[in-house]
Amino acid sequence: MGSRQEKPEEKRERIRREELKNNPFGTLNDGVNRVGNGNLPDLAGGLGWKGTGILIVVLILGYVLYRLLF
Repeated sequence: MGSRQEKPEEKRERIRREELKNNPFGTLNDGVNRVGNGNLPDLAGGLGWKGTGILIVVLILGYVLYRLLF
């Protein structure tokens, strides 16, 4: 069996995963900007689990503040 050459899509995905692993909060801006062109799974995938957790907490706090003030 010879070595399998990596497809461009696989290479992009591998590089993206390495970047997420090395700098999880650095991609927060990318994930937030992606929502303008994508959908919710794209946003959550771009943010990673930490960024998604922060986004959920911010949304819940915003809702609670809204209900208290209005």
